[in-house]
Amino acid sequence: LEAPPGAARGSCTPGGERGAGGRRKVRARHSGTNASKVGVPGSGCAKGTDPLSPGLRADIALIGLAVMGQNLILNMNDHGFVVCAFNRTVSKVDDFLANEAKGTKVVGAHSLEEMVSKLKKPRRIILLVKAGQAVDDFIEKLVPLLDAGDIVIDGGNSEYRDTTRRCRDLKAKGILFVGSGVSGGEDGARYGPSLMPGGNKEAWPHIKNIFQGIAAKVGDEGAGHFVKMVHNGIEYGDMQLICEAYHLMKDVLGMEHGEMARAFEEWNKTELDSFLIEITANILKFRDSDGTHLLPKIRDSAGQKGTGKWTAISALEYGVPVTLIGEAVFARCLSSLKDERVQASRKLTGPGKIQFQGDKSSFLEDIRKALYASKIISYAQGFMLLRQAATEFGWTLNYGGIALMWRGGCIIRSVFLGKIKDAFDRNPGLQSLLLDDFFKSAVEDCQESWRRAISTGVQAGIPMPCFTTALSFYDGYRHDMLPANLIQAQRDYFGAHTYELLTRPGQFVHTNWTGHGGSVSSSSYNA
Repeated sequence: LEAPPGAARGSCTPGGERGAGGRRKVRARHSGTNASKVGVPGSGCAKGTDPLSPGLRADIALIGLAVMGQNLILNMNDHGFVVCAFNRTVSKVDDFLANEAKGTKVVGAHSLEEMVSKLKKPRRIILLVKAGQAVDDFIEKLVPLLDAGDIVIDGGNSEYRDTTRRCRDLKAKGILFVGSGVSGGEDGARYGPSLMPGGNKEAWPHIKNIFQGIAAKVGDEGAGHFVKMVHNGIEYGDMQLICEAYHLMKDVLGMEHGEMARAFEEWNKTELDSFLIEITANILKFRDSDGTHLLPKIRDSAGQKGTGKWTAISALEYGVPVTLIGEAVFARCLSSLKDERVQASRKLTGPGKIQFQGDKSSFLEDIRKALYASKIISYAQGFMLLRQAATEFGWTLNYGGIALMWRGGCIIRSVFLGKIKDAFDRNPGLQSLLLDDFFKSAVEDCQESWRRAISTGVQAGIPMPCFTTALSFYDGYRHDMLPANLIQAQRDYFGAHTYELLTRPGQFVHTNWTGHGGSVSSSSYNA
């Protein structure tokens, strides 16, 4: 995704650049009165009064008034755009205008027909509804109300193949479709989300004034949602890595919550400076109404909405070893087996609990470095998947621009992402982040600590699926010879699948291993 003319590379939409770690202050929550009515900006006007002057229309409409939709509307309002709000349950429109949007220029609609009538042409409509059938249902209802050249933007977590299909279907009807990944959570949506658009390029001139400050222009078809999908997969990995560090702190070092919170606060002043490290410190400090820490009371069964799984499935489909995200997804699956794990804990044994005998501060630094090295691996794998997808679909992706886009407004925003942009600026054709001098040196600096943290955790019986798979990937990637030659020999032995010789790459041969198998071989293929 190349930056459009006049757009600020790497700035986030629409809130601009952030401070250290890409953070913004969390908004204050408030509630207002119920004086405003639907279709009226938060001014207390009577229901049915058209708040728009004759000849004037709203700049854009947004369908879906969950927290992300509401905050995105308020964000656009802050930047001078008149937004028309609609929700399938229309009472939410009344409530929104009477409370969160009170005193703004936001207008509402009780029907799709009313919403469309209030929009400037070409009409611009953002969908922030549940991915899947709900998106298709709204599109089906909107199409008869729209004219050629109108624009529909899907801002949900849609699967990128669905985005490609919708883009092509609507193009045939003269409607411009954009699939835009939106990241940053509640606070990011309100003060500056990271937007990852892809779709019909003809839509870009008509939305760029609203998507101002965005780091990348519209890419091809499903590119935006693919980039968002990989972002969410990396988010899964980052969260699991932090959990594994927390587990080592708690069960190997025996650290208390306040002590762990201080450690994460210190880590947030290092290369690990990020939103997720910051909130982890806050979570560890947080106390319940009874004065005790809340975290130990939370059921250890992690939920998921599917985007991490989609990333892992795409990695398998395109043959890219995105092992860390896959393990992060499986870790959530294992956590969901809570009742089964409780039963297993009463029957299955492992290493007994022992008092840590080493230097506590030294091992804490080992954990920090293991987290940093594993994080590098995760991002290296994520960008490998983006590169392969670009090859598969003929997309042009600006990898440095994507890193900078993720730095502002995303859940994974961090100072670390600036280093990724620097790497791709130095070498736009970089095959792997691990081959960049900065990241190569960083991993080498962490390597001894990484191995110590993992070996100590294994001896203590601590599950570390992402720490361990990251190190395994690194060790596999740096080996010029892996034992896959034996796999090829086995495949040829039992199925005559053939193999290549090191001295004759590209030529496939079959060996009659038993002396009675014959010389017929199967065709070679890669699945």
